[in-house]
Amino acid sequence: MKIAFVGKGGSGKTTLSSLFIRHLAANEAHVVAVDADINQHLAAALGLDEGEAAALPAMGSQLPLIKEYLRGDNPRITSAATMIKTTPPGKGSRLLRVREDNPVYDACARTVRLDDGEIRLMATGPFTESDLGVACYHSKVGAVELCLNHLVDGPDEYVVVDMTAGSDSFASGMFTRFDMTFLVAEPTRKGVSVYRQYKEYARDFGVALKVVGNKVQGEDDLDFLRAEVGDDLLVGVGQSDWVRTMEKGRPAPFELLEADNRMALQALQNAAEDSYDLRDWERYTRQMVHFHLKNAESWGNEKTGADLAAQVDPAFVLHEHHAEPGARQPA
Repeated sequence: MKIAFVGKGGSGKTTLSSLFIRHLAANEAHVVAVDADINQHLAAALGLDEGEAAALPAMGSQLPLIKEYLRGDNPRITSAATMIKTTPPGKGSRLLRVREDNPVYDACARTVRLDDGEIRLMATGPFTESDLGVACYHSKVGAVELCLNHLVDGPDEYVVVDMTAGSDSFASGMFTRFDMTFLVAEPTRKGVSVYRQYKEYARDFGVALKVVGNKVQGEDDLDFLRAEVGDDLLVGVGQSDWVRTMEKGRPAPFELLEADNRMALQALQNAAEDSYDLRDWERYTRQMVHFHLKNAESWGNEKTGADLAAQVDPAFVLHEHHAEPGARQPA
């Protein structure tokens, strides 16, 4: 299942993403983690040192390779250069699966060993001064969106994406690519401000959204969040000595994370699994096409010099059976 963590800057979004990833690995789930935030901190939160984090390949710089691989022999895509971040798969496209080796993972992913297992970690790459006036950060995040469009996953397989802060993901259709979106909010007015923006979009597109209260110190904080977000509040997470120690560079074994916070992480996993049971592949594919046509008309056709609407394969529906071991490419 595909999981997004969103929230305003400083909400603890990346910390909770990393804790959830550790929790999944400890439960023997198969995990691909993606740092899609402008501020690339997920690697450090997962225990990598500065050198290891800096050595992670940037997905944005591998976009030509990603496009060429995913294009496969899809006859509707005349060249990899005509692919944009919203290009959907069709007959002949190559798909990505969580538990496989492929050229995209070879180029963009690295294995990270945690206390209780290992994961694959991918990163968009940091926003640099060279991007100013040349390419918006959305072009780098576009590599993530293109991969999500072509990625199929099954039970016990997780793609966890630490999204950029605020509501920037609404600039494209990437916010519809997830089975569950966890919005991390502190119990303050500013903390819940992003929630209202997300809620409106989530309602319009049927996106499953749950609020995770962070830095909760008592019932008064929970009461505040309930009053602001109602039934969307899933769970509250308190201050953590384990996290504080980890942030000092002296991480303790994950099994020593406070019991209340481990229970909160299990509540997140339960909610994610419930949302997966409701997955609608036809709607998922339809929304993918919707945003592709929208982008094609607004800027994609002009940029590529091609009719990108012709890339849509009306007979193709992405489906879970594509994720089964040994499954053939869509035909």
